[in-house]
Amino acid sequence: MAEFSLRAARPDELHNFVAIDDAAGELFAAAGLVIALEEGHPFVLAESLRWASAIEQGLAHVAVDCQNIPIGFVTLSIVDGEPYLDQIAVLPSYMRRGVGTSLLNYAISWSAGRSLWLTTYAHLPWNGPYYERHGFVVINESECGPEICAILRAQREVLPDPDQRVAMLRR
Repeated sequence: MAEFSLRAARPDELHNFVAIDDAAGELFAAAGLVIALEEGHPFVLAESLRWASAIEQGLAHVAVDCQNIPIGFVTLSIVDGEPYLDQIAVLPSYMRRGVGTSLLNYAISWSAGRSLWLTTYAHLPWNGPYYERHGFVVINESECGPEICAILRAQREVLPDPDQRVAMLRR
């Protein structure tokens, strides 16, 4: 039997997204990027609202273990009229087992041959270089639409190492 499978996320699983994201954040802390935002911070609230909206619209998928418990998730949206990969997160105990790649492949498939955007850290091995191995390239901000630029600005205002936040595109 497979170690995990993918399926559409359910509204009652939003709390799993928060727990998975918090656990995955430990990897960032180990790399020196401590993301210390309180639960009620506007950025955190906006993130939860995006995830809830993605779930409601059928734009969120989860990787689940053999007991159907979420171990990872991907959220998607349309930004500047094009597919956007909002977030991928995987529980640390399931990392390096193909879960993140399966979620990424789902996102690529969902984009249906159209360009797929994302924003990420350029320098972290499991971010920029990982996405480059999967066909994404860093895009100069002058080539980004207004919504992507707004996302980058919002991230740079609150996340550590703001100069390392970049937009990437897979054509």
